[in-house]
Amino acid sequence: MLETERLLIRQFTFDDLPRLIELRSDEEVIKYLGGRRLQNPEAIEKRMRFYLECYEKYGFGMCALVWKETGEMIGWCGLQPLEETGETEVGYGMIKEFWGKGIGYECARVWLEYAFTMTNAERIVAVADPENTGSWRIMEKCGMKYERTDEHYGMKCVFYGISREEFQL
Repeated sequence: MLETERLLIRQFTFDDLPRLIELRSDEEVIKYLGGRRLQNPEAIEKRMRFYLECYEKYGFGMCALVWKETGEMIGWCGLQPLEETGETEVGYGMIKEFWGKGIGYECARVWLEYAFTMTNAERIVAVADPENTGSWRIMEKCGMKYERTDEHYGMKCVFYGISREEFQL
């Protein structure tokens, strides 16, 4: 489990699936996540299985993002392999009530610290819908650099990266 001033970050369990489906049902939340094509109950269940497999295979994965003040699961964040490249990706997302409060940066930053201090990662990447300016601003605030626009998860994405040497602990 990782912790920040405001957040608890813990591994998902399959019991979290109903809440994850609920979190990924808001049209505004999923418009940058491939929409209903990628965010429907069947696809989310498949993704949850992938997250759980990542813990076994890599020792990390996408996790439940919990607001300390209430104990409520408000989103997801973590590290996972970027399927098309095999590189390690940092990812994050949350319900819209928590947008614009620095939470995306807080969880991305703690995962980058984890990746570069607790694993042998030499480089971490992140992808986002080009229109999701909030997400790529988080990447830039973390020190990540824009590298290209490419296709990932079946959609056009901006692609950012940072090396161990570039990351400022």
